[in-house]
Amino acid sequence: MGRVVLVTGVARQLGGRFVRRVLREPDVDRVIGVDAALPEHDLGGAEFVQTDIRQPTIGKVLAQYGVDTVVHMDVNGTPLGSRGSRTAVKETNVIGTMQLLGACQKAPTVARFVVKSSTSVYGSASRDPAVFGETTPVKSLPSGGFAKDVVEVEGYVRGFARRRPDVAVCVLRFAHVLGPCTDSPLAEYFALPVLPTIVGFDPRLQFVHEDDAIEVLRLAAGQPRRSTPRSGTFNIAGDGVLLLSQAARRLGRPTLPLFSPSVTWIGSVLRAVGITDFSPEQIRLLTHGRVVDTTQMREALGFWPAYSTAGAFMDYARSRGAGLLPPEALARTVDRIAAALPGAGQN
Repeated sequence: MGRVVLVTGVARQLGGRFVRRVLREPDVDRVIGVDAALPEHDLGGAEFVQTDIRQPTIGKVLAQYGVDTVVHMDVNGTPLGSRGSRTAVKETNVIGTMQLLGACQKAPTVARFVVKSSTSVYGSASRDPAVFGETTPVKSLPSGGFAKDVVEVEGYVRGFARRRPDVAVCVLRFAHVLGPCTDSPLAEYFALPVLPTIVGFDPRLQFVHEDDAIEVLRLAAGQPRRSTPRSGTFNIAGDGVLLLSQAARRLGRPTLPLFSPSVTWIGSVLRAVGITDFSPEQIRLLTHGRVVDTTQMREALGFWPAYSTAGAFMDYARSRGAGLLPPEALARTVDRIAAALPGAGQN
């Protein structure tokens, strides 16, 4: 008998892609996809069970299929599609995780638990260190939103790991995932024709490509390689950093520098018309940025991303088309202006 893998959050694109990928693993016998919503995409040969992880029925699913590996991907910052609310998302993140962990604690067959967490757990503040390691003390804990959800989720996961030391628990803290199919709040922000920014700040950002996100989840859910740990907490991000100003230029999007109160007001307007989730958490990120150290990802987990931060961003940018100020056209314009200036061409 091969492994039986249960994956939560399969109605979202990333969850669906992971299910299709893990199905190709030679040691995997069955994959069970779980979500409260019906997926609009194909799950390959996976078996789909429509159930809400906030309900005790998730325990029956674990027992019925004899699940040995759980990959918890239903930790998100925004509702699925246009329906839903922030309250429902928070309940799924926090209460759903509690219910799932409680069911796993009672399931003797469960031997491995992987959770898709986020570097949002570190927050974004002016007193932050230049680079966060997995054990770096957080200067200012997130006070609300998705970041606070992640802090609570990781707390419950640590408690589960203490109660079930026989289960290998792996926490993957992802930087912002980007790629052609990404539908996150930050991807929506970068799709705006003009990017609101904070006066006086040019934050450093990190990204991880959606393909790399799938691969590191597959690696964490599989049998550990020789000399690699079975469990632990790992920052996941592509090499390097990108300044917000650099990202805007590569997109060809002009920026609109605003003072912080104005950005908060614009965020409320954008949320009202459904364009993007410009939350206070996102405003702090676009003010102070966030950079994490990924040494443990490479040396301990044994994962090397195929895309750098800049590479992941450029693949996303190509899928969005040219902005109002395409870099190539802007460069040609600058060259023409330079050529027209008095003295051009003279030594």
